[in-house]
Amino acid sequence: MSKNEISNIYDFGPTSKQKPQSLVILLHGLGSNGRDLISLAPLWAKELPDTVFVSPDAPFACDMVPPGYPDSYQWFSLQNRDSHIVKRGVETAAPILQGFIEQQAQHYGLEPSKVALVGFSQGTMMSLYTAPRYAKGALAGVLGFSGALVGEPGATKMPVCLIHGEADDVVPISAYHHAKGELQAAGYQISGHTTAGLTHSIDEKGILEGAKFLKEILY
Repeated sequence: MSKNEISNIYDFGPTSKQKPQSLVILLHGLGSNGRDLISLAPLWAKELPDTVFVSPDAPFACDMVPPGYPDSYQWFSLQNRDSHIVKRGVETAAPILQGFIEQQAQHYGLEPSKVALVGFSQGTMMSLYTAPRYAKGALAGVLGFSGALVGEPGATKMPVCLIHGEADDVVPISAYHHAKGELQAAGYQISGHTTAGLTHSIDEKGILEGAKFLKEILY
């Protein structure tokens, strides 16, 4: 069973009573859901008080979890990890995500330059592919945790912060170095770090650097 649109959305903020001045869209990883990454919002809200955080469920039911887990979603299938098949999966999901970005920006009355994408794992893959190809204007930037670059870098340049654990056994650290190298060669402004001993997760250092990056590109 699958969907072809985003229907479930979790949001947080802004902490001020004024209209949001910026928007952060959080994109979860394979087999997770929007409730997962929205947990970052309260940790960042103090530094980003005029920002609204939106975390959707990916548009497709996850095909790699056993029956009985209805709240597991994916942006694309990873049952076959051939690079060409993965790229086709990303290309299929990208227009859905682009439509969601446009919908949310219009809903909050914000220009693309006030919208940032934050991804974890598969969500980072979607962010790095979709943001540079967003047709309505350049987004503020991309914050990517534990992800990878799928395909070639897109044409629209923007700040990108990549954070990755050196002990990641799901998306290996080589994916970080590949993404950083390809994006820098294409003219992107890259920041971020790797953390020794960190597995496929987000630690306190990543949360703090992520907040700093989002504040720099949105405020």
